Amino acid sequence: MIGEFDSVVLTHDIPEYGLKRGDVGAVVHRYDDRRAFEVEFVTAEGKTIAMLTLTEADLRPMEGGEVLHVRQMTPA
Repeated sequence: MIGEFDSVVLTHDIPEYGLKRGDVGAVVHRYDDRRAFEVEFVTAEGKTIAMLTLTEADLRPMEGGEVLHVRQMTPA
């Protein structure tokens, strides 16, 4: 189950925000129905790229054995 403040992984590209499948975000709010989440995606400098309302279909929990990867942000 995904909860507030969890790190989550995007399951598909969202080109209008320059986000790609595998990008990591943080859940900043979980709606009462537990089916939608406000997720913030930031750069390494802490600049917010996007704050989006997403569903469980858009996200998955980060797994402990995964390795994070860095990529240059492409302007949307």
